[in-house]
Amino acid sequence: MLYWSAMFFLIALLAGLFGFGAIANGAVDVAKILFTIFLVLFILSALIGITRRRSKP
Repeated sequence: MLYWSAMFFLIALLAGLFGFGAIANGAVDVAKILFTIFLVLFILSALIGITRRRSKP
């Protein structure tokens, strides 16, 4: 998953260099979706990690 997010980041950078056209809009949309997914997964894993540490004796 990290590989794909890095690829979309590179595509967004290249699209920005060549002008903000249809490719850049598509890459930005994908980057926003991936960022949201990773943010939600990070928050969930942080909450699960906190609750598991507290439950151990």
